[in-house]
Amino acid sequence: MGKISLISSKYIVHTSIQIDGVVDRPDVIGAIFGQTEGLLGEDLELRELQRSGRIGRIEVKLEIKVGKSTGAIIIPSSLDKAETVIIAAALETIQRIGPCNAKVRVIKIEDVRITKRASIIERAKELLRELTDSVLPDSQEITDEVSHSIRMMEIMEWGPEKLAAGPAIEESEEIIVVEGRADVLTLLKHGFKNAIALNGTSVPPSIIPLCNAKTVTVFVDGDRGGDLIIKELAGVAEIDFVIKAPDGKEVEELTKKEIHKALRSKVAFEQAKGDHGERSSESQGETSQRFERPQFQRGGFQRDNRFQRPQYGERQQFGERPQFGRNGPRFERTEHPTFQARKPSLTPEQSAKFKKLAEDLVGTRGAYLLDSSMTVLGKVPTAEIATTVTELKTNVDAIVIDGIATQDVVSVAERANVKYIIAKESEVKGPQTRVNIVTNSEL
Repeated sequence: MGKISLISSKYIVHTSIQIDGVVDRPDVIGAIFGQTEGLLGEDLELRELQRSGRIGRIEVKLEIKVGKSTGAIIIPSSLDKAETVIIAAALETIQRIGPCNAKVRVIKIEDVRITKRASIIERAKELLRELTDSVLPDSQEITDEVSHSIRMMEIMEWGPEKLAAGPAIEESEEIIVVEGRADVLTLLKHGFKNAIALNGTSVPPSIIPLCNAKTVTVFVDGDRGGDLIIKELAGVAEIDFVIKAPDGKEVEELTKKEIHKALRSKVAFEQAKGDHGERSSESQGETSQRFERPQFQRGGFQRDNRFQRPQYGERQQFGERPQFGRNGPRFERTEHPTFQARKPSLTPEQSAKFKKLAEDLVGTRGAYLLDSSMTVLGKVPTAEIATTVTELKTNVDAIVIDGIATQDVVSVAERANVKYIIAKESEVKGPQTRVNIVTNSEL
């Protein structure tokens, strides 16, 4: 008798069986052949189909519980669809097995080829993934890998301290000063060949003339150590721009996109020249942009009054409010000056300048920071306004925002003594703050 396995069949008929009594497996098989004999004609006679190998071995599984038998019948078939479903329907005509009543129900007819196709597709995906990852890398991957290895080989040692640096540190007009060797490797990997490392918080002596001769951008980690490095380097050398990684992140952890974003958001930082004792006298009357480090005294920071713009042609002390009479402005000391009296008005030059900057910012979600001489100190994302203004403190005189002047921004501006905020709209009303808030529609 010819037999076919489940593997070589095209379809598998799954059938459930319920018997009101106790029977054995041969009783079920006998009922299948006996009660379907002559029912479908000679071409679909179950015995002949099994003899020719078109119907496989019939599997019967039985389980007896409380005097009743339940189980399943599995019939593999290599017939076509129509003939297979006819055989399956014929099984449901079985009503008795042995001396007991029985009920047979077809659960499903499984197409073995669909299952095989799904298995083939999953295995093909796995093989293709292995082939792509380890056997056949594309040309771009080969190029990136070779370029990466070449850049890693290009790192050099500079100066007597053997500082880690990129190959373009000598000929480049601009350099990036970072904390350690890992930061130089990260920048080198992403195509920046003009970085040099300090190798610690102390500034190597050989790097001072290099910083004085080139445009310097200090790129430090977003922690307290980064602040210390900026202060240390600013005390002995001239630096032009400052960049800090996001809070809690190190430069070596940044992605290529984050590095480019940070470099676009760098903030100017020109170190004041001359001796410490001469800085105050040299800076009187100057309008060039400066970022002075705060002078520490017992009791906190000392504010440098030279950054305050005199009002009404005379120096005005805190707490004084102009009173107008026939002979011109007269100053009287008041205990609580109102916000409205302290707000300066915009000149036509300021209005034109602010309007042009606001138009340049449309759609960028950025902000310009300006000093008292209307010089742009830098451009930062709106989300970083508070952090940047807090770091610069007294140096920011105006902020032009591509967005809304929120309560947080206004509060930071008040603490940093910012005079003007130019924005699309404002959450804070004029009398509620001493900062002069001007909307774009008012320019």
